[in-house]
Amino acid sequence: MTDFEPSRIRVVLADDHPMFLSGVASLIGETEDIEVVATATSGARALQVVAEAKPDLAILDIAMPEMNGITLASKLSGERNPVPTIMLSVHEDRLYVQQALAAGARGYVLKRATSDNLLLAIRSVHAGGIYLDPMVASQHLAAERIVPTARDNLRRILMASLSVREEEIIRFVALGYTNKEIAAKLAITSKSIETYKARAAEKLDLRSRAKIVQYAVLRGWLHSVA
Repeated sequence: MTDFEPSRIRVVLADDHPMFLSGVASLIGETEDIEVVATATSGARALQVVAEAKPDLAILDIAMPEMNGITLASKLSGERNPVPTIMLSVHEDRLYVQQALAAGARGYVLKRATSDNLLLAIRSVHAGGIYLDPMVASQHLAAERIVPTARDNLRRILMASLSVREEEIIRFVALGYTNKEIAAKLAITSKSIETYKARAAEKLDLRSRAKIVQYAVLRGWLHSVA
């Protein structure tokens, strides 16, 4: 019997500052579940390498020569096989966040944030969710309906009563762990994990992994790795 080794998350990095690009690539290279398959220093080149490398997602700077990151995100999200994108930017202004999300970006991380934020964003977006850097999430969510519910529903969701175990499991789900991985961590069965997850999802009216990740952003659970 051979051990099963899960596939790594394959990413393309694009930034017009070579030293920063190298630093981010080194950071990701230290993880066990993520790998950089290609890099680019311009938007046009990034579009080419994404087509060649076919990554799971692309991490883009906004300000790049030849094609900016927002335009590139729009192109990638409009492909027949869309490539999820995360913006890695110095810009905290809500306008940039709005433009990025409108272009189809699934994540927005500030360059001055901790390295954990970027890794969480990669894992969350790869799992089908949306990730907003905590430093921009609160102001953006206050003005925009990223979660497709009214503000009264958001308030109800945040105040919903979960058991300690339900909350623990929903948090692991938001971080991208599978039922089997959560079961191993908590020493309970995968069937129990599914039961707790279903109960929590019913209470919160969260019908997809993406909505669970959005809920976790609102709760501030994604500030650090569990």
